[in-house]
Amino acid sequence: MSNIFFRRFCLIFQFIFLIILPVGCGVESSPPPTPTLSALAIKGKQVFSAECARCHAVSDDTVIVGPSLAGIADRAGERVEGVTAEGYLLQSIVAPNRYVVDGYSELMPADLGKKLTGEDVDAVVAYLLTLQDGE
Repeated sequence: MSNIFFRRFCLIFQFIFLIILPVGCGVESSPPPTPTLSALAIKGKQVFSAECARCHAVSDDTVIVGPSLAGIADRAGERVEGVTAEGYLLQSIVAPNRYVVDGYSELMPADLGKKLTGEDVDAVVAYLLTLQDGE
């Protein structure tokens, strides 16, 4: 009889500590963290680091040669009327002298769009679209 009582006590004890107590103490099981960048944006960050970071910073108020791209995802869609952020960034890569930012010269390599594959360009655009103000 005491063996059955002990088993029941253990089951109740486990129930309290595994189920009820964590909920009552505000301990929640959280879902695993989601990646902050998609696979395409991760590839874009790699391409950006290899091809673009020599001239463009992604931190605020940092100018290397070209303008900082910090917050570009928020500004790109407002740069040229009727052109989306994605379209602006795409054109800025494949035809870099089309939209030159005031105060900067036409220094981007004109053949950059030909040097990169279409997948590389899409990846860089995806990465740049993650660069929002305050991040």
